[in-house]
Amino acid sequence: MTATTIVHVPLGARAYDVLVGRGLLARAGELLAPVLDGPEAVVVTDSNLLATDLPGRLGRGLEAGGIRYRTVVVPAGEASKSMERLAALLDAILEGGADRRLAVVALGGGMIGDLAGLAAALLLRGVPFVQVPTSLLAQVDSSVGGKTGVNSRFGKNLVGAFWQPRRVLVDVEALESLPRRELLAGYAELVKHAFIKDASLFAWLEAHAAALLAGDPVLRAEAIARSVAIKAAVVAADERETGGERALLNFGHTFAHAYETLTGYGAELLHGEAVALGMAQAFALSTRLGRCPAEDAARAIEHLAAVGLPTRPERVRKGGFPVAEVLALMRRDKKATGGRLTFVLARGIGRAELARDVPEAEVAAFLADAGRAA
Repeated sequence: MTATTIVHVPLGARAYDVLVGRGLLARAGELLAPVLDGPEAVVVTDSNLLATDLPGRLGRGLEAGGIRYRTVVVPAGEASKSMERLAALLDAILEGGADRRLAVVALGGGMIGDLAGLAAALLLRGVPFVQVPTSLLAQVDSSVGGKTGVNSRFGKNLVGAFWQPRRVLVDVEALESLPRRELLAGYAELVKHAFIKDASLFAWLEAHAAALLAGDPVLRAEAIARSVAIKAAVVAADERETGGERALLNFGHTFAHAYETLTGYGAELLHGEAVALGMAQAFALSTRLGRCPAEDAARAIEHLAAVGLPTRPERVRKGGFPVAEVLALMRRDKKATGGRLTFVLARGIGRAELARDVPEAEVAAFLADAGRAA
């Protein structure tokens, strides 16, 4: 049995562990039974994962540990993060019978974790929740921290709740069949944690990204555990994003959420790709405003481009995106206050800050200049 790394998320009565290792799906029942209230679970997964062996591996692991389960499948894709799909999921769970000891187990990527987590928070006013993330993006970011939610036609993640999982199982073997594009999308969130808090992790990633992305399981486990530890510390310091610290995790997201909305949350632009693009623009804007050394911004942007992530809007959509539409969506961003734009900007690699003093005219000029530079 290979070693399992445990990252603790210290939240008092809501504290939990993130387990990172290989073969954890096969041990799911053994690892989850101690933190659940009963032997019944509903596994929520998507139609793409149903075509893999992951649901079967998790199911056998749950049963081996004495946990009975049933499965609810939702259509794959970001479009399922909707009020309509949430209602359908709640109906499906309730139809099969539910009490407050029932655990909701999210098996999938970020969409499944967000949707199933919100369902768990709402079901009977809250039932136990477990994350079993199968994408790199979910493993390093969305499965940790308790944010759940669905999208609105007014923007991304505008309807949701904080609902912490009882445990997170990160099985790196789940990444073995992940398409490279999905893997890269997750890598964007992994490197984001280095950008905001840990320059030494970024240097490590510069040296090891190629092997990690190529499939080295030991490097993957180390990178995931180090990234999760950063997020766990941030979440512990600011669980509900009221003190400003947790907002740093949204580095690049003010840009990213606008581009995702404009592309319809579809295959044109994956969430992690939008984050990579947003981080590149956040570094460039930080340099323009005199907040970040140009050499740090260049190094960060070059790394994102080198691994194959988008760093310019016109690489996503020919001609880029209309400045007025991007700005309108930025005003609706969750971090915005009183219609005033709010960004997470960089002071350098490993140092990020919340900025509420960026003039909208400056952002408009930056976006226009970026478009002309295409």
